[in-house]
Amino acid sequence: MTDSERDRQLEVVEICAGAGGQTLGLERAGFRHRVAVELDKNAAYTLQCNLQEVLGYSEQEATDAVAVGDVANPSVWTPTEHKDVDLLAGGVPCPPFSIAGKQLGANDERDLFAWAVKLCGEIRPKALLLENVRGLSANRFTAYRQHVLDRLHEYGYIGDWKLLHANKFGVSQLRPRFVLVALKREFAEYFEWPTPHEEAPPTVGELLEDLMASGGWDEDQVAAWVKKADGIAPTIVGGSKRHGGADLGPTRAKRAWADLGVDAMGVANGAPEKGWRAPEGVPGPKLTTAMVARIQGWHDIEPPEGSDSPAEGEFRWRFHGRKTSVYRQIGNAFPPPVAKALGVAIRKAIRQEGERQTLVENTDRVLDPVYKLLRGNSRALTIDQIIEKLAKTGTLLEQPDVERRLNHLGHDFTVTMTARSSGVIAYSLGEFKAFTGQDDHQRHHLFTQHRAKIS
Repeated sequence: MTDSERDRQLEVVEICAGAGGQTLGLERAGFRHRVAVELDKNAAYTLQCNLQEVLGYSEQEATDAVAVGDVANPSVWTPTEHKDVDLLAGGVPCPPFSIAGKQLGANDERDLFAWAVKLCGEIRPKALLLENVRGLSANRFTAYRQHVLDRLHEYGYIGDWKLLHANKFGVSQLRPRFVLVALKREFAEYFEWPTPHEEAPPTVGELLEDLMASGGWDEDQVAAWVKKADGIAPTIVGGSKRHGGADLGPTRAKRAWADLGVDAMGVANGAPEKGWRAPEGVPGPKLTTAMVARIQGWHDIEPPEGSDSPAEGEFRWRFHGRKTSVYRQIGNAFPPPVAKALGVAIRKAIRQEGERQTLVENTDRVLDPVYKLLRGNSRALTIDQIIEKLAKTGTLLEQPDVERRLNHLGHDFTVTMTARSSGVIAYSLGEFKAFTGQDDHQRHHLFTQHRAKIS
């Protein structure tokens, strides 16, 4: 790679961009957006305004860079206009894989993960970055993940998954995200996952002390609250339009918030005023959207004038819309500091900086041996045959484990069961059920039917 190629501005196409958590992080890592596509109009407006107000885009550039609508609808944007872009990135919808949901995977009309992987094969970026919830790392989705890696290999990419925790990158929140990074081979040799920070992030009390005092709340009350809020936050849950108004998560999360002195039953319009006392049975004040944004990794504090380090103002952002919409925009976002750390690592790989790594060839990497075996066999196999064939490769599975894996496969793939003359059932693996752009896929009908409740 020539010096001029290394020095040029890297560009990114971002899908399912939301209100811009990943957008901001990638911009701070040195990427400029060709286009960011987002379904929700409020989030898209927030994104467009901040591209101009915070990131220095002209009004026309900001308008051109944000496409509003269903990312899989060809009338919203034209992916083929962005062939060979440096990076394709996105935070595709989480509900198909969320432990809090039904984990429908490929059968959920909101699942765009497989579609995004196929999109990678069509526009051929140098690198791919997709993030999702921890649930995608579960055993339930081993075949799904295997299919993704195999498909990326067919496209000429080396891919890997990693579970990253936001609190390891300066965010005061326990927010695990399951991340897929894939690069063309010549760049994959230079990729290293970002190194977690050695220092712990601020506690919730330390982080929010000034905001909690901004409404006039008594100093001694603020001090007592800061002392109680002596840990990091549980995962912020943005939710969707299918689930009521804004609150800070399910029952378990609410208990964790209560231990920090926070009432998680809603979001406040402002900080506590002078003389405010928590009612009986209430653990403390509610958070405002500004407080939630800080916990999510956004900073609203300007850097000191003349400072060489913009650390405090690096992740400034202003949200637009009503309170519930703003809360969802914040809660559903990828924390900007984590996105920046990943962006820096990917940028270095694309520029082929640092030491070349010896790639461990992972084309034969087996996440789900039953999936691999059935995918590679043209004839149906019984459970005993599956166990026997896997044993010859050194993989020892017992019948219950094979049955469990077959059950998981049936959720995301067509599994055909054929009764042999002996009455024993043989299994063969058919097509992947996920939406990858098919004109006749059920996703089109279900998406249209539920459009008003999808965010």
